[in-house]
Formats: sequence, C-alpha cells, structure tokens
Amino acid sequence: MKFYGYAGCGTCRKAKKWLEDRNVAFDEHPIRDTPPSKAELKRMLGHLDQQTKRLLNTSSKDYRELGGKAYFEGLSVDETIAVLRTNGNLIKRPFVLTDDDGTVGFKPEVWAEKFGP
Repeated sequence: MKFYGYAGCGTCRKAKKWLEDRNVAFDEHPIRDTPPSKAELKRMLGHLDQQTKRLLNTSSKDYRELGGKAYFEGLSVDETIAVLRTNGNLIKRPFVLTDDDGTVGFKPEVWAEKFGP
C-alpha cells in the first residue's frame, strides 16, 4: 500500500493512525514533495469513476489561487494530471493505492471496507 499524505494534515494523521492501529503495512510518501506519478493518478481515477474533480484538494490555497472549479473545468484529464504532478498540494489527501484498490480522503467506514476491519 502506498500512502501519500502531508504531516501537517490532521486528516492524514488520523488516517495513518487508523492504519497503524490495524497493523496495515504501508509505504508513506510526502504528497507535497513527491506527488503520485502520472500512472498512479490515472489508476486512482479508475477507482474514482473517472471523476477528476474527486482528485482535487478543493480546500487548498493553491486550488483557489488557480481559479478553483472554473480553472479545472476547462482541462482535459491529461491536462489535469499534468497540473497535479507539478503541485502535490492540489491532490486530495490522503491518497492511498493498493495493488487493486484506492481512495482519496479519509472516511473510516470506506477504509474498513477497502483495507480491513
């Protein structure tokens, strides 16, 4: 499991603790310093019903500075991925991928279904 998060993010800390409490092994990656690869972003889209808006960290200052929803509505999937690759702060976190599943954000009930009890 790959866990992309940000140490200053309370939701990421809760998600990480959830995994640790259940002894779920994961490799942690700082999303701001090393955003997910193009291939990982495309794989995640497959888990998010191809909805690029679900990849976006809409509460970030960077998102608002770009123009928010209006900016991203005009971009193709590949263009959106290119922007996300340049700024990991634009990606909703935590961003978690396994070999056969993935999700963004932290909802304990969803995580329990996907990653264990």
